[in-house]
Amino acid sequence: MSRRLRYCYNEVAPFCALIIVQFTEVGVNILFKEATNKGLSYYVFIFYSFAISTLILLLPLPFIALRLNGLPSFNFSLICKVFSLGLLVFSAQVCGYKGIDYSSPSVASAVSNLLPAFIFILAVFFRMEKVNLRSSSTKAKIMGSITSIAGAFVVVLYKGPTILNAASPSQPPSLDSPLGSSQRNWILGGFLLTVAYILMSIWYILLTHVIKLYPSEFIVTFLCNFCATIIAAPVCFLAEANLGAWKLKPDITLVAVIYSAFFSTIISTVIHTWSLHMKGPVYVSIFNPLSIAIAAAMSVIFLGEALYLGSVVGAIVLSIGFYAVIWGKAKEELIEDDDNLTLRFQSNSMDPLLQRCKREET
Repeated sequence: MSRRLRYCYNEVAPFCALIIVQFTEVGVNILFKEATNKGLSYYVFIFYSFAISTLILLLPLPFIALRLNGLPSFNFSLICKVFSLGLLVFSAQVCGYKGIDYSSPSVASAVSNLLPAFIFILAVFFRMEKVNLRSSSTKAKIMGSITSIAGAFVVVLYKGPTILNAASPSQPPSLDSPLGSSQRNWILGGFLLTVAYILMSIWYILLTHVIKLYPSEFIVTFLCNFCATIIAAPVCFLAEANLGAWKLKPDITLVAVIYSAFFSTIISTVIHTWSLHMKGPVYVSIFNPLSIAIAAAMSVIFLGEALYLGSVVGAIVLSIGFYAVIWGKAKEELIEDDDNLTLRFQSNSMDPLLQRCKREET
């Protein structure tokens, strides 16, 4: 593999793929909110999403399994860890979608920017991330994460004057904002979303560990979804006892479930798993601030909502924080590559000297 192809595979491909994931996840939140407004139960939404995604992942499994002869076999400890991944992702979706139900997709996109801070703390705690307060790269990652979170709160809490009003004159203004909802629901929704992203941060850390033990993103993704489906079946059926709620109508509710199953649960999980294997959990999490800017743009283009000054200011602040963390992570990896190159050079340069000493001894 040439240097250019290696660079595209290791740097450009994860970068572009994680940006695409942000678009798909914002789209899922918008479709989910619209579907629940049409009467779709979020327990039904969660179960069908996991079940359909598991069935889709099951189809190519026999063909892929033939190429995985060199992988280690599953033991009880690894099975327990994969089951824990399914439990974590199911619990996170229950809390996350209920939080969106109480608040809005805009609040969800804002709270998602707490994920880098949670993952950074957990990565440091589990010694997966090095912290050197004297290093400029560490300072950039810390300040970038704080700036991104601050930008998210600007988008949510500061509305400001209208910059662009895409809605028609006869269409009432959108009330899909935390300031337009009740204070109690907004606090409860924000709390549930915070719990969801704490669980997701633990999921990222555990998934990184599982991938190191069993380096097959597809198999791990399938088993994670399969375990989540097994867990979701009794919980969701007990929580939603109305059998009529389980009938999907051929409207936005069916579109939301299929979109979530394919793009969010499968594509997003595969890309996240592959990116975690390639770049690590902190790199994956720092793309979350983009969801605020994407949510604002998609709301204007597809939902006809107004664009406010707070969204623009918050998006600028988010971009500053985003690129600060990107710069810090890139510089840290560059330093590590230089150190490895130096050690390799020193090792190679010592070999002739050692061989000469051995010849003189003999």
